[in-house]
Amino acid sequence: MTTSISEELGILRTSSLAAAVEREVERLILNGSFAPGERINENKLASELGTSRGPIREAIRALEGTGLVVSIRNRGSFIRRLSVQEVREVYEVRSALFGLAGKLLAERITEDQLQRLTRFVVEMEEASKRRDFEAYYPLNLAFHEFIVDSAGNTMLAQQYRTFVKKLHLFRARSLVQGGGLTVSNTEHREMLSAVAARDPVWSHEAHCRHVTSARDRLLSVVKAEDALSNTN
Repeated sequence: MTTSISEELGILRTSSLAAAVEREVERLILNGSFAPGERINENKLASELGTSRGPIREAIRALEGTGLVVSIRNRGSFIRRLSVQEVREVYEVRSALFGLAGKLLAERITEDQLQRLTRFVVEMEEASKRRDFEAYYPLNLAFHEFIVDSAGNTMLAQQYRTFVKKLHLFRARSLVQGGGLTVSNTEHREMLSAVAARDPVWSHEAHCRHVTSARDRLLSVVKAEDALSNTN
């Protein structure tokens, strides 16, 4: 049985709509429109986005895979919340992986890769000055992934990518609420300098320190949110 052109177009439109809805829901989560632990009201969200509940449900399922959303049977879907202990444990592992990536990159970086890293840092600095988080955050993610991918260790890159999926929401909140845009980019500058010097020890320390500082910024946000929820 063959699929008609109209059916194929219908499938394409449906998949395109689902992808667009997923991107928009992810944007709403990352910019703080939803609080950690908040239940997602599918009907309200569908109404706000001008769509049916089907694409909303597909988006929620996709975002579960990235670690942004948690679904509980018979209760609904909620914005993922990390405990203080989870934050510490997750960032300990991320620090080890990212520090190793920085060390390996310093040992083998090419001039082309160095120029690319420099452009990332310059563009993030420009976005930071404009306080443009929606421009800064994708650059920030791409910068970190470029470092890991350029380190020349496929297994490290795979493990890092799998591991950090669940951190997107919390990395975003630490940058916005923890005042981390300017501070984070100062740390990026040090990482760039260490890699440019081709100093694996300094690069390892700078990359580890960057993740540890991000952890501390995030912990301050999580603790403040916990304190606020306990007073309500």
